[in-house]
Amino acid sequence: MDSLQDGYMLRNGVKIPCIGFGTWKSPDDVVCESVKMAIQAGYRHIDGAAAYANEAGVGKGIRESGVPREELFITSKLPNADHGYEKAKKSFDKTLEHLGLDYLDLYLIHWPVVIEHKDDYEQDILDTWRAFEELYGAGKIRAIGVSNFMIEHLEILKNHAKIMPMVNQVQLHPQHPQEEMAAYCKENQIVPEAWSPLIQGQAFKRELLKEMAAKYDRTVAQICIRWIMQKGVIPLPKASSMERISGNADVFDFEIGEDDMEKIATLRTYGMIGEEPSIPRTRQVVGF
Repeated sequence: MDSLQDGYMLRNGVKIPCIGFGTWKSPDDVVCESVKMAIQAGYRHIDGAAAYANEAGVGKGIRESGVPREELFITSKLPNADHGYEKAKKSFDKTLEHLGLDYLDLYLIHWPVVIEHKDDYEQDILDTWRAFEELYGAGKIRAIGVSNFMIEHLEILKNHAKIMPMVNQVQLHPQHPQEEMAAYCKENQIVPEAWSPLIQGQAFKRELLKEMAAKYDRTVAQICIRWIMQKGVIPLPKASSMERISGNADVFDFEIGEDDMEKIATLRTYGMIGEEPSIPRTRQVVGF
């Protein structure tokens, strides 16, 4: 990968850019400006979700960016409260309305097990996914996938669905490398994405990452993002200033050595943020 416009080819031939711009926890006015700055800085992949409650701002930023819609790759996610075949289809229509778009490039099930369906989560996943397959077949979504799915959840779709997810967006960073998950995704032609690549700010507290930043004459953020990229995973960094937005994308002219890649992964001892996705999530999305 040599630039923000480079990317991976999904199994259906759709190209997904190698770095996405995150929009979590940004109110409409802030996210609108952030999205415009990101697109100005060269980002073409914008990652959002209905649960972030800022799709109107994201859509406004896209329209005001001046870049043609077809040059952008826009993602959103189904809210936890809208699992199920009929509810998922209606929720998708709301997302398009809020964004002011005619189609999405990628739509994800945000969370695999939700509290309303904790006792029948397998059927819930399949019913919800059936709506995704239908929307994809109708041409309203260019690619479909999931978010926070563990291997056990992906196996449900692998064994019963017509179409396997094309993307799985998960928590993946130096404290939670997810080697087994990344390997599974690659074996099954699923492109993995990494939310919170900067460990929700914890990266800046880790002395090892500070040492690596000094060694490579880079920022801690750039080390984390590059580390994820070298693992064949798409990072989704978030920022609100042009300096940081541009800095997060300035990761194409250096490479982390193999020994240092392994050393960075020793931060796994700190563990993941929050709970495993097998824990039922309530209607309120906390984190990603």
